[in-house]
Amino acid sequence: MDTMTENDYLIAWGLYAFAALGCLLVWCRMTRFMWRWLREPLRVLMAVLLFSPTIIDPVKEKFAPAVAIAALDLAFKVGDNAWRAVSDLLMYAIIALCVYAIFVLIRWPIERSGKARKAQAAAAAKARQADPEDDQPFGPAGDDRHVPKSAPRASGPSRVEPRL
Repeated sequence: MDTMTENDYLIAWGLYAFAALGCLLVWCRMTRFMWRWLREPLRVLMAVLLFSPTIIDPVKEKFAPAVAIAALDLAFKVGDNAWRAVSDLLMYAIIALCVYAIFVLIRWPIERSGKARKAQAAAAAKARQADPEDDQPFGPAGDDRHVPKSAPRASGPSRVEPRL
């Protein structure tokens, strides 16, 4: 006799999805210090491990998390679903990594052009800093802006006071 109703089945999957999302968020927090090209595939693999289902009863179309079925069947040596769960995990991992590779191949030229654009803007800003007269249309606004460039400055006090 089947003791799990359809409502219980959906509640169990909802609770598992919520817990798996929490585990994925913890995994993202744990891998944030890593180099990006290692961190992202590890996150994809963890998402595959947590969210891939496998069928446990083909007649009633009941599914369960593939990692849980594989672990329980291998640990307790019950049932014959372990190989099916492992093959489902492998299939989902290959599909997810192929989709991730396509995403990376699309993202790579966009990032390269963005880096080139930033480097070009930094070089232009450096060139503007080297020649400040181009930046100010009326010339530099220093202390000696009204003194001709050829006139030498006095080394003593610049204030001239009349004699009494």
